[in-house]
Amino acid sequence: MAEKRDYYEVLGVAKTATADEIKKAYRKKAIQYHPDKNPGDKKAEELFKEAAEAYDVLSDPQKRQRYDQFGHAGMGGAAGGGFGGGFGGFGGGFSMEDIFEQFGDIFGGHFGGGRSGRSAGTPRGTNLRVKVKLSLQEIATGVEKKIKVRKKVACTECGGTGAESASDFETCSTCKGTGRVMRTVNSIFGMMQTESVCPHCGGKGKIITKKCKKCGGEGVMDSSEVITINIPAGVQEGMQLSMRGYGNAAPNGGQSGDLLILIEEERHPDLIRDGNDVIYNLLLPLPTAVLGGSVEIPTIDGKVKIKIDAGTQPGKVLRLRGKGLPSLNGYGSGDLLVNIGVYIPEKLTSADKELFEKMDAESNAFKPTETAKRNFFQ
Repeated sequence: MAEKRDYYEVLGVAKTATADEIKKAYRKKAIQYHPDKNPGDKKAEELFKEAAEAYDVLSDPQKRQRYDQFGHAGMGGAAGGGFGGGFGGFGGGFSMEDIFEQFGDIFGGHFGGGRSGRSAGTPRGTNLRVKVKLSLQEIATGVEKKIKVRKKVACTECGGTGAESASDFETCSTCKGTGRVMRTVNSIFGMMQTESVCPHCGGKGKIITKKCKKCGGEGVMDSSEVITINIPAGVQEGMQLSMRGYGNAAPNGGQSGDLLILIEEERHPDLIRDGNDVIYNLLLPLPTAVLGGSVEIPTIDGKVKIKIDAGTQPGKVLRLRGKGLPSLNGYGSGDLLVNIGVYIPEKLTSADKELFEKMDAESNAFKPTETAKRNFFQ
């Protein structure tokens, strides 16, 4: 598969472009590569789809923010990067009908006329939204989650047709059974004859004469379903993934909506996430900071021992490379950063106090040098 081009490059705009500039750039590209202007030109059709895909992301503030932060990999499949397990969207299955349906109004309502296979009347199921909480361990490795959702599904009695039986239909008198009607519109290319979905039958070419008793002719009913979600490693709080066609079923056999999954992160008792890095605040006993030694610290994978050098100063940061979280796009992993603090006793016994007084009186080791002062406050 060819590497996807940068969306800003596709539309020919800067990364600082305004929403209006992005819209104008897309309109220009869409006119240039419109299939009615380039009949039979597969290359132009691909460029037309590419521009629509770029506009879909950059015209949406939330999608644009995710794209700016994570690139194609951060689009959750909505831009074709492709998370596993059924995630989909524009890149993988973005048809000409999708484009004309979603962006038809950008040219005043006549762009592409009736090319859409469902815009004129065929209903689409609504989207479902769920939240999924993940631990740092699950984010680090990726995880398969099974969730149970309440949703609209195709009627079990009529199979989603909405009719009592297969014979309870009649041919639509408006479109004569074709499901399509012709119309003439004044478009940016002049007068054009376009084909659209029949408004009477919704593109089905037939009308129900006897409705299903169970669903009342709607073709859908309430039910529940267990859905398996494969979440890739490296996702972040607030990221939204989508699974095309896993939302509510549409009335009378239309296209189902999507399942939208919002990622939430569970708070770790010891570790703090900072992008792909993970932070651990380690508070050392004073003797360990002075004399050195080894201490056990938590990581995403479990506990490990690290060496503490003698004379370790508070504020020092130890870096354990590769012990952070993987990048969503698969390019390496972050680090575990250990912030060193030193615990100074708040209360001392008489013996402890006597010991410190003796060290203060007999040794200069506890008096900071000028070099130490400069290094500490830099």
